[in-house]
Amino acid sequence: MKLTTFLSVAALLSSTALVSADTLKWARAGDALTLDPHAQNEGPTSTLAHQIMEPLIIRDHTGAIEAALATEWGPSADDPNIWVFKLREGVTFHDGAAFDSEDVVFSMNRAMTPDSDYKELLASVKEVRAAGPYTVEIVTDGPNPIMPNNLTNLFIMDKDWAEANGATKVQDYEGGEDTYAAKNANGTGPYKLISREPDVKTVLEAFDGYWGAGEFPLDVTAIEYTPIQNPATRVAALLSGEVDFIQDVPVQDLERVAGTDGLDVRTAPQNRVIFFGMNVGDADLANDNVDGANPLADVRVRKAMSMAINRDAIKQVVMRGQSDPAGMIAPPFVNGWDEAMDSSSTTDLEAAKALMAEAGYGDGFSIQLDCPNDRYINDEAICQASVGMLAQIGVTVNLDAKPKAQHFPLLSNLETDFYMLGWGVPTYDSEYIFNFLVHGRDDKYGSWNATRYTNDDLNAKIVSLASNTDLEARNADIAAIWEVVQDEAIYIPLHHQVLNWGMKSNVGTIVDPGDAPKMKYLELN
Repeated sequence: MKLTTFLSVAALLSSTALVSADTLKWARAGDALTLDPHAQNEGPTSTLAHQIMEPLIIRDHTGAIEAALATEWGPSADDPNIWVFKLREGVTFHDGAAFDSEDVVFSMNRAMTPDSDYKELLASVKEVRAAGPYTVEIVTDGPNPIMPNNLTNLFIMDKDWAEANGATKVQDYEGGEDTYAAKNANGTGPYKLISREPDVKTVLEAFDGYWGAGEFPLDVTAIEYTPIQNPATRVAALLSGEVDFIQDVPVQDLERVAGTDGLDVRTAPQNRVIFFGMNVGDADLANDNVDGANPLADVRVRKAMSMAINRDAIKQVVMRGQSDPAGMIAPPFVNGWDEAMDSSSTTDLEAAKALMAEAGYGDGFSIQLDCPNDRYINDEAICQASVGMLAQIGVTVNLDAKPKAQHFPLLSNLETDFYMLGWGVPTYDSEYIFNFLVHGRDDKYGSWNATRYTNDDLNAKIVSLASNTDLEARNADIAAIWEVVQDEAIYIPLHHQVLNWGMKSNVGTIVDPGDAPKMKYLELN
């Protein structure tokens, strides 16, 4: 089986030429939800955006930070509450407009508005200001030690283009709003948008005015991006040559793809955890059979449900070995990850039944599980397996699986009581997890926290992370927050995903741990 590891760079770059011309035909299970760069903080959405638009700072395919629209950055020598970014000069947007500091100020202010799904990344920001045509200052509420980490997926728009096209406001995706920016784009990235048919095909072509010419391979001169939800159809398209590259090879087809001449499977651990979330805060649930009470509000029930999940069985049977059981909702890449916590999930049906009885639910209860069927590797199959496992402790689960475009608004609109979610951490720091998933939901934080959990003391400690420059003390606070998260069991960790990219053998690339290929790095040999 030709599985190459994350570090086998040399082997990856010695492939034989198979991609015809320089057009890369790319497929994955689901489409981007929108082209509005600030509306949805969702993996496939930001991955497509990365081809068209750019942040100030970017991560390459190893996960290392490098310059993009900013060339240098650092805290101000005069004020530790100010980060100074020097911008790249001579950059143009796809329509020929010049890029400057006004575009950065506009984009960051836009990303801090209520409908933005990126506002948590800028929650500590008090002001963004232009200190010159190519200098931007970000003023924070106390020194922010990881501000650059927060900007790697924060895309910059053309202020004049947005104003001319009525796109100054972020699309209200959860509210069903459709906007010009949802289907059109004008970025500074290596590829410009040619056509867009949501859930059908998106066509991009190389931007001949790209500033990075000569700095990046840019061997791919055109991209045809096609979402193919059905796993068998997706693999068949790769095997037949209809597509050149798929991000999510189904685990049951790994050997078949890897054993085909001219095709490779390349694999790496992903910076992502898959888990279940629960409505722990409401007094009563809409989707259970218990009147006047919320069984998920009892931590004993939550822990029992976690103990009923056999993660090793999911790994072996559902994932065919392509996952690593998880005990916390942080991947090993992330500052704050703890090996003991991540090894803490155990399957113990007798202990789980005892906890259910102690909580007053010895006879069990029924509840609906909301699950996507086109977002994570074998997502619906994982949910199906979990239904049987939870039944062993009396929890009858009614599974409702649907495409991510219908699934994610359930979380945003607080219309689910029990749901699957996966979470990657592009900042490589636990603060990102806490800001989005643990802090109580308000106008700055908690936009992906559908658990209704809130804890005032914990919220304050989470906010303080953004201005704690004593890294030892900050790490101690992170550890203390994780202790509470683990004790409260507001999430049921399942596993860390393993990435399997399938492609024609002449595509030279390593696997990005964020599952976000940036086509400007690819080499066609």
